[in-house]
Amino acid sequence: MSKKVGVIIKKDENGYYAYSPEIDGCQSQGETLEEVIGNIREAVELYLETLTKAEKKALLSREIFTTSLEVKVALAATSDGSGKRSFCGVTVLSV
Repeated sequence: MSKKVGVIIKKDENGYYAYSPEIDGCQSQGETLEEVIGNIREAVELYLETLTKAEKKALLSREIFTTSLEVKVALAATSDGSGKRSFCGVTVLSV
């Protein structure tokens, strides 16, 4: 039987990092996107093997939704000489 499990993948200077928000503590990494996908799939499958049927049902019935938002972003910080700086519409006082 197959079930879909949500996975988040992040890329940084060290490669790729993946985790499942539905399964706390289930995470993996890889040097390439293909590697991290294979690794997180294996991690999820191995973790699920340790659960009882009831635990699997409860865990896999959780729904976590993700979406993308378009937001306005300032291109640069500005300063008006008052010691205040504005970043993305948030004013920060200099310390």
